[in-house]
Amino acid sequence: MTNPQSSAWSPLRNRIFFVLWMATLFSNIGTWMNDVGAGWLMTNLSPDPVMIAAIQAMTTLPVFLLALPAGAIADIFDKRKLLIVVNIMMFFAAALLAVLVYFNVVSIGWLLLITFILGSGAAFLGPAWQAIVPGIVAPHELKAGIALNSMGINISRAIGPALAGMLISQVGLYLPFMLNALSFIAIIVAVWWWKGEKHKENTLPAESVVAAMISGLRYARYSPALIKTIIRAAAFFVFASAYWAMLPLVARVSLQGDATLYGILTTSIGIGAVAGAFSLSALRARFSSGILVTAGSAGTVIVLVIFAVTTSKYPAIAGSIIAGFSWLITLSTLMVSAQTALPDWVRARGLALYLTVFSGSMALGSLIWGQIASHTSITIALLAAAAGIIVVWLCVLKVKIDHDTINLSPSEHLTMPEELPFYSEEDKKPVMVCIQYKVDAEHQAQFFALMEQLKRIRLRDGGYSRGLFSVPGTQDEFMEAFMVSSPAEHHRQHKRATVDDRRIDSQLNAIIRSKTVVHYLSYSVTAGKQK
Repeated sequence: MTNPQSSAWSPLRNRIFFVLWMATLFSNIGTWMNDVGAGWLMTNLSPDPVMIAAIQAMTTLPVFLLALPAGAIADIFDKRKLLIVVNIMMFFAAALLAVLVYFNVVSIGWLLLITFILGSGAAFLGPAWQAIVPGIVAPHELKAGIALNSMGINISRAIGPALAGMLISQVGLYLPFMLNALSFIAIIVAVWWWKGEKHKENTLPAESVVAAMISGLRYARYSPALIKTIIRAAAFFVFASAYWAMLPLVARVSLQGDATLYGILTTSIGIGAVAGAFSLSALRARFSSGILVTAGSAGTVIVLVIFAVTTSKYPAIAGSIIAGFSWLITLSTLMVSAQTALPDWVRARGLALYLTVFSGSMALGSLIWGQIASHTSITIALLAAAAGIIVVWLCVLKVKIDHDTINLSPSEHLTMPEELPFYSEEDKKPVMVCIQYKVDAEHQAQFFALMEQLKRIRLRDGGYSRGLFSVPGTQDEFMEAFMVSSPAEHHRQHKRATVDDRRIDSQLNAIIRSKTVVHYLSYSVTAGKQK
């Protein structure tokens, strides 16, 4: 049996994962330097808590607005090309900010605009990068790969802010922004070197972006596992955003510190997060996902109280370490929960929805706590957030997020019938699928229970207007009917079937006497032909 420590690092033995991970690490160091620089620059431009919180909001709001279309694009187009193009765009935006700061012509408007552009780039990068991880690492290494991603972010958080604080105080405010621009080159080169994912040959036409977004939202609606993860994520991030939004003011106002102290606090968060990443494998072996998220929430409450009441840097540093540990444990656990709730075909879209909730919660929370701090005080805002975590945690305590028993691998057990030939995506003829079952009376209770599960599967994978009917004059015949938007979409629906779906089909086939399937194409009476 592999020991937890070695299994936690095993994805790094994969050359592709290692190169991309290292490049992302360098890029994230630049990003954290940029974030510290932006937060400190805003305290120079305006000490208003609302403006300070606006930096956090402009970082996360684009993810809320753009993550879902970004996820759809990542699922239907080449993820490698998408990563390259977006990183080039972010390089130019970061370089522009560095030039504006260097020549001392930056304004609040320019700072917020470029922060929004960089946040928009992050919105497109997040779903694509998270979605390629399962294709790079072995299935049994997925949790370790996700944890290493989180660790990389937090190693960069330990290095970037400290480096930024030192550079700001010793050289100048422009340098963190310049180094951030250069850091994008590392990831551009690494992704260019990577040959991309190997895809199975697919004869189906690609979905449109809008159709892909709709199918992603539909999948989420009928996926209880993903919905539970999203609920727990929103319940945490709205309140945890308070210390991220208020940290520049805690450093400058509450602690009477400078950019160096701000860098020390954010570095301490990174150190705590790295410690959490090292501990995560052992913690997962002993505790469920729900317990880990609860522990992370409790740690965050402690942090918010410390930041609210302390006027000394040493308790604040200790609180920052606890904050990083709690953040890493919670963030990584929720991301694993989201990943395991999604099959490959909709992974980027599902993760985009999760990231939308994450970023929306962070942006909304940042604005709320900024407004509260502006009208009351930093202390009251942080204590209110701490109280909020406790109240909401009690409300969502029974929402389970352990999905280890789910198997969403493609089953490929469904085949398209010969009477429904392949049509191009332009052929928008709706398809009606009618399935007639004969079921003996002693099996009908189990039959109805399985039909409820199949209803969710039909609607999740592309069906609509699904119903179950009894055949008049009989006691043992039933008709299931549902619609699909086109023959091409029905082909996709078959390809989306999972191993868990096959298990339900097998249970159904074991209790029915017979099953007859008939497909109908939409017909226009006025035109006298098929639509």
